[in-house]
Amino acid sequence: MFDTFKLEMIKLPEATLRVRHGGSGPPLLLLHGHPRTHTTWYKVAPLLARDFTVVCPDLRGFGKSSKPIDPHHSHETSSKRAKARDCVDLMKHLGFGAFHIAGHDRGCYTAFRTAMDHPQQVLKFAALDGVPILSALERCDARFAARWWHWFFYAQPDKPERAILADPDGWYGGTREALGPGNYEDYRAAIHDPETVRGMLDDYRAGLYVDPLHDLDDQEAGLKLRCPVHVVWSKQDDIEEIYGDPLAIWQPWAELPVTGAGLDCGHHMAEEAPEELANELTAFFMDEGA
Repeated sequence: MFDTFKLEMIKLPEATLRVRHGGSGPPLLLLHGHPRTHTTWYKVAPLLARDFTVVCPDLRGFGKSSKPIDPHHSHETSSKRAKARDCVDLMKHLGFGAFHIAGHDRGCYTAFRTAMDHPQQVLKFAALDGVPILSALERCDARFAARWWHWFFYAQPDKPERAILADPDGWYGGTREALGPGNYEDYRAAIHDPETVRGMLDDYRAGLYVDPLHDLDDQEAGLKLRCPVHVVWSKQDDIEEIYGDPLAIWQPWAELPVTGAGLDCGHHMAEEAPEELANELTAFFMDEGA
């Protein structure tokens, strides 16, 4: 995987991240979702590296990156705001003061927070299969709770770790054929590691108890995303079913008109529709008019 890419463990002020980076051109940071690691981009990153310098980290708490300690149970160390600081510090370490960013699933929330908190650093933002956490919770009803029950279960103390680690493969699923051999092995190593499972679940705990407050503060202050925003969603997933038009959800959070498109694939778009996703991202990030 990732031919010509460099693999490093990079120590930052608040975390140590496992990172792959390669290519040349404008810098583009790709953030994975749950329960994946950065290797979920193994098909997409080489395609994007034709036009961009592509950076793919394991998020704090995920994969082989460091796991935050939360002795006061405040969830701040797993907040998207903390992970956004990692993103800016990482790109600065690699020599980039400003960059494009795309995030999928849980990575979408960190990418969103990075663009909100660091508008001088984020040039453009692509949201993949996600809406702002506050927007999701504001629309929570019985249908949402039935389909996305894991949000609330994962946020509970102790019990989700015990349930998942009793049978990680049965809990999460996935096959070598669907994920690709190297990506599958990296993913399995993550879901079988107790500290990584805890780190991933802490992302959900922060998602209920801390991250919505940050979103609400921005909303009440009238703050909006200042960069161009492009939304990509999986037509075979339930984003449209649960929320309706994703563009209409994102538009109130952005100063500029929000663009986007649906891809005919399931939730893990980077693995299921890599060429279509790479084309969509390239067109957006290379468009000088966007």
